[in-house]
Amino acid sequence: MQPLFSPGMLALLAAPLATPQTPAPAPADSPTGLRVSEAGAFEGYTLFAPMRSKSIFLIDMQGQVVHRWEHGFVSLGLYFLDNGHVVVESRIDDNPVFFGGGIAGRIRELDWDGKLLWEYVLSDEKRILHHDIEPLPNGNWLAIAWEHLTTDQALALGRDPKAIDSHGFWPDVVLELEPTRPSGAKIVWEWRSHDHLIQDFDRAKAGFGPVAEHPERLDINAEHRHKAAQTEAQARAQRERERQLRELGYAGGDEKGPGAKKGDPPRTQPRPCDWLHCNSIDYDAANDLILLSSRRMNEIYVIDHSTTTEEARGSRGGRYGKGGDLLYRWGNPINHGAGTNVDQRLFGQHQPEWIAAGSPGAGHVLLFNNEHPSPEGTTGKDFSSVDELVLPFEPKLGFAREAGKAFGPAGPLWSYTAPVREEFYSFFISGAQRLPNGNTFICSGRQGRLFEVKPDGQIVWEYWNPYGGELPASLGNANPDKDRPPSGTPTSVFRAARIAPTHPGLAGRKLEPLEKR
Repeated sequence: MQPLFSPGMLALLAAPLATPQTPAPAPADSPTGLRVSEAGAFEGYTLFAPMRSKSIFLIDMQGQVVHRWEHGFVSLGLYFLDNGHVVVESRIDDNPVFFGGGIAGRIRELDWDGKLLWEYVLSDEKRILHHDIEPLPNGNWLAIAWEHLTTDQALALGRDPKAIDSHGFWPDVVLELEPTRPSGAKIVWEWRSHDHLIQDFDRAKAGFGPVAEHPERLDINAEHRHKAAQTEAQARAQRERERQLRELGYAGGDEKGPGAKKGDPPRTQPRPCDWLHCNSIDYDAANDLILLSSRRMNEIYVIDHSTTTEEARGSRGGRYGKGGDLLYRWGNPINHGAGTNVDQRLFGQHQPEWIAAGSPGAGHVLLFNNEHPSPEGTTGKDFSSVDELVLPFEPKLGFAREAGKAFGPAGPLWSYTAPVREEFYSFFISGAQRLPNGNTFICSGRQGRLFEVKPDGQIVWEYWNPYGGELPASLGNANPDKDRPPSGTPTSVFRAARIAPTHPGLAGRKLEPLEKR
């Protein structure tokens, strides 16, 4: 563990259960279950859903399961509500168009006893839900979805022909869903990323202009224009990672992608259709702002939710007067002409969220920074960090930025890495949560490792998930690889959360270990 406190230092370097039965954990001699429990940990309960498990678990501080919901699907975004219900986003198989990592399509709400109360499905040839959802104070939900554009539509927007293929183009959209129970939802607001583009590739196409003069817009070619072609070794590593994601049920398709013809060679570059790959969404109720995370761009974005849908398609209106344009962006300023590769601060990040009121750092942004590359000239390996950011924001003024420069901050206010940096590393999923006592709860998703650190980096609670694997490794894959054994980790967890014992959803609940009942 290596706590960093200087703002610039890091730059330098989710049917009722009649009788609940807990799945048998792994053998005692394997590195799973509770590993550390020390004074100073924040007392409460931990909620998580292993991606390849049929169950959602609530465990106590001793690592004992005190409640379980059975849902039976590959799970992603997961939330615990004040009424004791869980809402989980899960995978729908065999979509004819979409196959990327984080594919979902279904939202389900279960009561404390596991009864299905609400289900919403969005999975067709035009749109599909993916990755994450977010509850709103009015009972609605924010959700991320891919929207399919044809190759011709993408080219008309100024996409470089070399960076598009027959799968078309999948810009992200944000939807506000008003549930219509017991099934369905009404879309009452939406924001589309492809309404806010800039490009300097083809002056005859839409959105042509100087990228550096429009940080409020997204360069449709940014994610590839500054990257060198992959080496053969990098391409092999990329394919191996994607194979592991398919085995977890996290991605669909096969090595060549849906629609590939017999004899087609394997892909040697990442799929160009999944342009932004937004993997997280959060909401600031006090200021009516939405926070998005784009893994492909290595950036976070803030947009204005106070707009109407019509205003969100343009550049005027809303509390901050800029319509649906970006109010803030951070992590990789080369994307908007305000820096170079050395200025990159985010690396495949997940779960940026505003720290909640009542916890130290309230209003700051906390995130899991997945893939720091080892420094040039060293033989080190990639590593992860958890970073706390202070955004340059005043509610009445908005986000401050010096003309021609990137938004601040220069670096994190606080960071966590391991003493041996590469020993804390999850190249995908994962997240973090600031706790009321000032500690930080971390989900290193690849390993299913859940742990809590003090501000100085000391680990005071640690649990390795022993559950998962009941769902098939190749679940939902169009063309599973039957010739090779699974290498994905069945215990991987997309996200986890520590629940305070005073949480309204726990009031009056029986929270004894299931095995003792």
